[in-house]
Amino acid sequence: MQLPLHIPQIDRFSDDELVQFCLANPELNIERDENGILYINMSPTHLLTSSNNSELNGEFVIWNRKAKAGKVIDSSGGFFLKDKSMKAPDVAWIRREQWDALSKKEKHSFPYLAPDFVLELVSDSDNLHTVKGKMGKWLDNGVRLAWLVSPDEKLTYIYRPGHPVETKTFTEMLSGENVLVGFETVLAEILEE
Repeated sequence: MQLPLHIPQIDRFSDDELVQFCLANPELNIERDENGILYINMSPTHLLTSSNNSELNGEFVIWNRKAKAGKVIDSSGGFFLKDKSMKAPDVAWIRREQWDALSKKEKHSFPYLAPDFVLELVSDSDNLHTVKGKMGKWLDNGVRLAWLVSPDEKLTYIYRPGHPVETKTFTEMLSGENVLVGFETVLAEILEE
């Protein structure tokens, strides 16, 4: 569940102020939408959601260690996007060229870039319709492949720029296609429902 945060007498945090606010409140998972509204994502999650998120991150880390193709980012990593939002997906992946182009200062903050891949895991407190809207915004900001994983439905919604949303059941093979080259997983084998 996301709660909007209203701060009196401040219309909008600058990007630097937002980074400072996030660093001062590390126990909060904070995002900003394109209109400047801050959202506090309720934390902590249930153990099952946390375990599933760890398993998902692990799949990408294991693949990436072998492929050496980029960097896997967990749910604590935020990104400033071209629509002026700042979002932090459950899993993100940045190709090596994007990562290497970041300065040390950018790596110690929230960079101005869209990850190549994002994954959002629907938790018990999430509204599926709201999270689906968020996926479209990821694509609008330059993400090349995005997965919305819905344990209750046992479905993964696959988002690609310029294509209709595709769904796959947890028993079907998911492929990283031309973004996460060589990545494959079957979510039924790693997620607990």
